[in-house]
Amino acid sequence: MRQVEVEGLRFQYEQLQATVSAVTTVSVHHSQQQQQQQQQQQQWREVEMHGGMTEHASGRPLNLQGSKTLDWGEDAPEELQGLEHDASLHVFSAGYDVYALPKYHMPRRGMPAAVAAQGITDLRQLDHNPRLNMASFVTTWMEPEVTQLMQDCLNVNLVDMDEYPSTTDIHNRCVSMLAALYHCPTPPDKAVGSGTVGSSEAIMLAGLAMKKKWQARRKLAGLPTDKPNLVMSYTVQVCWEKFCRYWDVEENYVTVEEGRYGITPELARQKIDENTIGVVGILGSTYNGEFEDIKGLNDMLEEVNREHPDWQVPLHVDAASGGFIAPFSYPELQWDFRLPWVKSINVSGHKYGLVYPGMGCRYGLVYPGMGWVLWREPGDVPDDLVFHINYLGSDQASITLNFSRGAASVVGQYYQLLRLGRDGYTSVMANLATIAARLAAGILETGEFEVLSRPEGVPLVAFRLTQKTDEQGNPIEHGFDEYGVMPCNPVDRGFDEYDVSDRLKEHGWVLPAYTMPPNARDVKLLRAVIRVDHSMTLVEKLIGHISEALALLALHESRSGGLAGCGA
Repeated sequence: MRQVEVEGLRFQYEQLQATVSAVTTVSVHHSQQQQQQQQQQQQWREVEMHGGMTEHASGRPLNLQGSKTLDWGEDAPEELQGLEHDASLHVFSAGYDVYALPKYHMPRRGMPAAVAAQGITDLRQLDHNPRLNMASFVTTWMEPEVTQLMQDCLNVNLVDMDEYPSTTDIHNRCVSMLAALYHCPTPPDKAVGSGTVGSSEAIMLAGLAMKKKWQARRKLAGLPTDKPNLVMSYTVQVCWEKFCRYWDVEENYVTVEEGRYGITPELARQKIDENTIGVVGILGSTYNGEFEDIKGLNDMLEEVNREHPDWQVPLHVDAASGGFIAPFSYPELQWDFRLPWVKSINVSGHKYGLVYPGMGCRYGLVYPGMGWVLWREPGDVPDDLVFHINYLGSDQASITLNFSRGAASVVGQYYQLLRLGRDGYTSVMANLATIAARLAAGILETGEFEVLSRPEGVPLVAFRLTQKTDEQGNPIEHGFDEYGVMPCNPVDRGFDEYDVSDRLKEHGWVLPAYTMPPNARDVKLLRAVIRVDHSMTLVEKLIGHISEALALLALHESRSGGLAGCGA
């Protein structure tokens, strides 16, 4: 019995020793953790003091606020020294790929061309496929012949007319051809216009011309020139807002409303006064592709300017999207210089003029966009808008906001005018209209949408979810929850156009969801722009994916119970 008690005491003693040892180990470990945390905190303080950069024990710089980055300086790891001189090394075995590319500071040393190219390629991997981007009006496909021509112009500066006279000639030929296409009364060889970096620059130039002409008339009459305004619809592209803000012109908007998404002659007439520098008509709205009533605006201005001979309010046509559509799809439509008060037109060659805004992904090159601005006659361009220079070798006239720019897009535009001709452009636009009509029909077949775009206009489909109605067929207004915050409709779907857009991205499609301008903000819609590289096969796929998106959203809604509890 005594032996048992001794053994029991020995067991208790061993257990106590084990406990003490464990507590001591935990205490030491905790102390080590505290020391490590203190060291890390001190290290982070040092990192913050040095802009987020510190050095590893090996001497290589590390970015502790993100992934590892290499500064490519003298302190680069030994295994990476001199690698840029060995072109035979495999990009992914050379060791560079374990370091992230610099974000905020230019590296002290460079890196091999293949490494730089691969790193940038990797950065772009999550971009969408341009051809599936239905949001954009911009050309995403061209023939290899014109792509090569544009690449050959990489080092050609369009502004240097004395050095590159044939490129200047090509530019002038494009101006003449477009002026003739738009029925300009000025002889083609005397046409006044300029290639621009997209329609934004073209609009700035046309707007400045209108403002300066207005100022000149007012000064001649001894009247103030401090309150110019421009009459336009709220559906104008943002570059018009930029023009007004940058050049101190009051934005005199014609509001829109549900069912009417553009300007009308009657509403525009109410906005015009002695300080109006011009009226803008849109040939192809960004919102729903419709053509505004340009002839109606012209006839209204005829009356206004007859009643007020000293006003002489001009009409500018923003044909960024429609300028290469209307002449071929609607040749009888009067919207251009056939109308006497149309004094200037802008058009985007990189949209339905079928010219790249740049060289595209294939070559990874970046070029300016392609826009054009044309005036009715030389007198519509104020003299102080034209600059003459001679330091490039000869006297050269310049009507641009910028100076140097590449010649690639101009050469590309000339190629397309020659390659397609009037018949070719007519065929292309007819094909796009057919494909857009099929897409509209397929969208309507789902029974969930209504189309807001017009048959006459840009080949696109703007559509929204059908509005819920009561037993009498009246639209059901959205109510709000008890807090006055959450939109609540007991018969609503539980998803909207933004949800449809997000669901389509899972298949790679980009269909923007957006709202109409002020006074119609409650109108949400989606838009699918049909471009030259959109085939019927591709559109059939899109229709199928839209139907699939609706089914999945409806299934999710049924499982989640919709807006259950709203207003409860």
